[in-house]
Amino acid sequence: MAYIVIALCFGLAGGIVGKVKGSSFLIWFLIAALIPVIGLLAALFYRFETKEPRQRCPGCKRLLPISDAICHHCGTEQVFPDQPIPSQESVRRGMSSG
Repeated sequence: MAYIVIALCFGLAGGIVGKVKGSSFLIWFLIAALIPVIGLLAALFYRFETKEPRQRCPGCKRLLPISDAICHHCGTEQVFPDQPIPSQESVRRGMSSG
């Protein structure tokens, strides 16, 4: 019973950290709950998805992280763009300082 409580607490913490970093709450909840200490550390050291530059898919015109090699929506292979689209965070920062 104690392990279940500990796993749920670590799962909630990992899920919240993952969500704050722009990722899926459910995925990080499961990782942190199944592997309590290591899962939470993985969520803490995971990159901020909102800080990553983006690119536009030539097939379906959706915005994707620049690190994606294939569009997860239409399956089009991505080419590294000459001019990446700024990250969501840098756009927000630019709007609030102007």
